[in-house]
Amino acid sequence: MELEGFTGRVALVTGGAGGIGATIAKTLRDLGALVAVGDISVPDHEGIMGLSLDVTAEESVRTAVDTVVQELGPPTILVLNAGIFPIEPFEETSLASFDRTLRVNLTGAFLCAREVLPHMREAGYGRVLTLGSSAGITGGSRNVAAYGASKAGVMALTKAIATEYAPHGITANSLAPALINTDMVTGIADMVGRIPVGRLGEAHDVADIAAFLCSTHAGYITGAVVDVNGGFLIH
Repeated sequence: MELEGFTGRVALVTGGAGGIGATIAKTLRDLGALVAVGDISVPDHEGIMGLSLDVTAEESVRTAVDTVVQELGPPTILVLNAGIFPIEPFEETSLASFDRTLRVNLTGAFLCAREVLPHMREAGYGRVLTLGSSAGITGGSRNVAAYGASKAGVMALTKAIATEYAPHGITANSLAPALINTDMVTGIADMVGRIPVGRLGEAHDVADIAAFLCSTHAGYITGAVVDVNGGFLIH
């Protein structure tokens, strides 16, 4: 089955300079979408508009979305991927560090969604996809309390969007990856023995399901959290 619903549609991907975000952006581009990617360092991907975007700053978010609207058109696909992954023992986590993790991972998703959703509502169509994490379900491994809390919040935020915007033709879903082989997560090769499928995940494993949820085929799926972890959380 060839995925449909991308030709002529405008997609905005946050945090897409590298890793999972970049792979999702390139996948959407290859499917025919007009793609813009925003990150702190302006992304440089062939055939994709690169934007300077600080998801924690309202003015930066507003400027980036306005630029996309002016250059490509109103976005009707939004992938909220921007995030940080601090590893700190609970008692050594400062308030500033905890606040920053929530601001980037959760508040950033809120600010970007709030800016884009009116365009989707006006179009009567939209696909919102957030990148949660298995840590948002389980609390994660040791020393990632702030990250786990932020990702749990992202997945709850996604469900709230799904409920409120379903009457407008907009779906909102979240992915909960684990053990994906990217630069953000290093030193996980020794975890392979705990993964039922017998390998680490790759960025394209996440991008493939992201593309499906952003397609017209997924119009009856909303408010879902989809595990992408090779069976790691089977119990």
